[in-house]
Amino acid sequence: MNRETKVRKRHGTRVLLGALALWGLAVVAAAETGAFSATYPLLLAPIIALGIVALGIVAPVIVYAMSKGFRTYIEIVGLRPLTTFHIWRIGAALLFFWYGAHDLLPPIFVRIAGWGDLVAGLLALGVTLLPENRARYLVFEIFGFADFVAAVGTGLTMFILHDPRMAGIQTLPMALIPFYGVGISGASHIMAFDLLRRRVGMKHNVKSNAVPA
Repeated sequence: MNRETKVRKRHGTRVLLGALALWGLAVVAAAETGAFSATYPLLLAPIIALGIVALGIVAPVIVYAMSKGFRTYIEIVGLRPLTTFHIWRIGAALLFFWYGAHDLLPPIFVRIAGWGDLVAGLLALGVTLLPENRARYLVFEIFGFADFVAAVGTGLTMFILHDPRMAGIQTLPMALIPFYGVGISGASHIMAFDLLRRRVGMKHNVKSNAVPA
């Protein structure tokens, strides 16, 4: 990677981190001001689905699909950092277990989301520590994405069933998981699937050096 590519990569990373920081602050503000708690539970389910699917996953994936510069930036970032990011799910799992131990979330939701995140986070850690291998990346991405589908589906079902314990997901720090972490992680899974499909994003096969200005 030449000097110009490194400079452009740093710039792209600053832009990306800035956007993620603004998103995170918006979620914190909504939780702190009671915007989530003030929403009728049956309305909160589609809001969560919209936030996770439309804003958190679809919007970044559309940018990825339409912007050659952003795709190339993700290629340069590579599969290892995209995988390392998912280690945060170990902390998410511990938070689920804590909420569950205090009866702040439905037990079935805690089991599915908590254990799924713990396994996914440990898999991410293992894949990150081992030498790069396409098959290991693929196994992690499949499991990690399936975990999100199961967890989100269970959470939305609990909202629809009007389980009062789902109110716990509207408070900090738990609100950061569905309204922030899940969307970002889901989008990164889809991007990683594309890198694997095109067989790029590993140190020995990154083939371009342009990044978004």
